[in-house]
Amino acid sequence: MTEPFDAVDIIRAKRDKDALTDQQIDWLVDAYTRGVVADEQMSAMTMAILLNGMSRAEISRWTQAMIASGERMSFAKLSRPTADKHSTGGVGDKITLPLAPLVAAFDVAVPQLSGRGLGHTGGTLDKLESIPGWRASLTNDEMMSQLESVGAVICAAGSGLAPADKKLYALRDVTGTVEAIPLIASSIMSKKIAEGTGALVLDVKVGSGAFMKTLDSARELARTMVDLGTDAGVRTVALVTDMSVPLGRTAGNALEVRESLEVLAGGGPDDVVDLTVALAVEMLAAADRPTAEADVRAALADGRAMDKWRAMIGAQGGDVDAPLPVAKETETVVAAESGVLASLDAYAVGVAVHRLGAGRVRKEDAVQAAAGIEIHVRPGEPVVAGQPLLTLHTDTPERFARAREALQGGWTVEPEGAGAGVLGALGAALASSDRSVVLDRIG
Repeated sequence: MTEPFDAVDIIRAKRDKDALTDQQIDWLVDAYTRGVVADEQMSAMTMAILLNGMSRAEISRWTQAMIASGERMSFAKLSRPTADKHSTGGVGDKITLPLAPLVAAFDVAVPQLSGRGLGHTGGTLDKLESIPGWRASLTNDEMMSQLESVGAVICAAGSGLAPADKKLYALRDVTGTVEAIPLIASSIMSKKIAEGTGALVLDVKVGSGAFMKTLDSARELARTMVDLGTDAGVRTVALVTDMSVPLGRTAGNALEVRESLEVLAGGGPDDVVDLTVALAVEMLAAADRPTAEADVRAALADGRAMDKWRAMIGAQGGDVDAPLPVAKETETVVAAESGVLASLDAYAVGVAVHRLGAGRVRKEDAVQAAAGIEIHVRPGEPVVAGQPLLTLHTDTPERFARAREALQGGWTVEPEGAGAGVLGALGAALASSDRSVVLDRIG
């Protein structure tokens, strides 16, 4: 078979800052998926994209080409509209767990295809697998049946969705091109559009514990993804949210499930509740079920969301009444001085949680369900010398030393009234947000 293009010609075009044609993009993505374009050639292309960027039209076509590499799902036969949420990842980000059943309580189906943790950020599937009996892998028929009967499902994405993305992501990871916004956006959106949801709300994290470190880069990524969803006919909205400080008071698999249950029982940390409610309001509006914030909060307080959680977990084999795993060993980190906790670095906490056994280096690594960190004092709260700041949890106590190393310099305590309002790595930008977890809305 004679190929219609030469990969080198396309690489040169992007190297020289030319716009790629639809035909060039379609062929390149398909040929790479088939193995006709070599890894070293696609490496050169991804670096050219990182350095020279892509137009909205190019990114849209690139995303469509990745979708075309695999299957597409459809929820058209469901009796209710669908809405999904995607987070770009963070520390203590357990929002999917209470959010999916909360939205389902308002007769909107939530097909939440989730992933596993890698590096310092946690994975939703790892968290739920700390529930005895719960299974992540469902067939498409099982997923559809659960969406119709329960209204919410959190499960692993099948290998048939955008296989080009899986191959391309592995390449980007080893060639220093993960940061390219056109490639981040098309990677996320190709899978979400192929999934077939009618509405999508994006939670784009910014701060030390997030992939995007600045508000400008987070807004650019959010706008790019909103444009991709809009171009594909999916109602898409993005919230830019703070990840300079861990979300809530726990980070780690079973610990985050426990905290999510507190939220579903009408309690839980304010920041977790506020972000869950904000995302739920956006999802319901995008699915043509506009609902007042007060009504959404009421569904957490009166047990409707908890009922959906129990049905969702039970449908996937989970024992909702079984005790969650508890770590064999704990160690407490105490404050060295009195004052106000001025900062708690999300990245430092995330790395420490990873080192305690809650994370993985390679996708095939096992994780400890009970490993993680409890946060006793959050930025802005007073602290007394000797008071516990953090409790470290693990089944393997030899991990404590390296976790403590990761936490060195990870927080600051300032005297009362001495400008302790700088509460995160984004400094003045976050201080001016009145500490709301939502910094911007795009779409």
